[in-house]
Amino acid sequence: MAINIGISAADRKKVAGHLSRLLADNYSLYLKTHSFHWNVTGPMFNSLHVMFETQYNELWQANDVIAERIRALDVFAPGSYSQFGKLTSIKEETKVPDWKAMVSQLVEGHETAARTARATITAADNANDQPTADLATQRVESHEKTAWMLRSLLKLDKACIADINNFVY
Repeated sequence: MAINIGISAADRKKVAGHLSRLLADNYSLYLKTHSFHWNVTGPMFNSLHVMFETQYNELWQANDVIAERIRALDVFAPGSYSQFGKLTSIKEETKVPDWKAMVSQLVEGHETAARTARATITAADNANDQPTADLATQRVESHEKTAWMLRSLLKLDKACIADINNFVY
């Protein structure tokens, strides 16, 4: 049965392309956040371990919402590492950085995903696709809020960081 939702096939394909890039960024950020959750060490361990778990769970839930929107547009969602690798703008981390580098990378990743979501909003608006624009707006809000929270950790006073790094258990 042909789809007739008031958005042309060409516009649905274009919007789905933007959503696919958003899904790839979101999934890649999920994977990085989950890896950092497993591997974080140091004096910020407990706080970051819990924070990263909250963040990767939110990202995981969002993956499904984004993929289902792609399907609602009658386009197949990407679902393999190779597809995500081609579509994502999130830099992969193959090593285990220290906690500050982890936080910095996640700030950068969330800011990247926010930019991808903004581009998705523009494409959705051009196609008169309000559900996609709404979904992407929610992703911008989530990524910007998470980036702000993570960025706040990096603004610790230098003396405070020195104290944290020299803390003996």
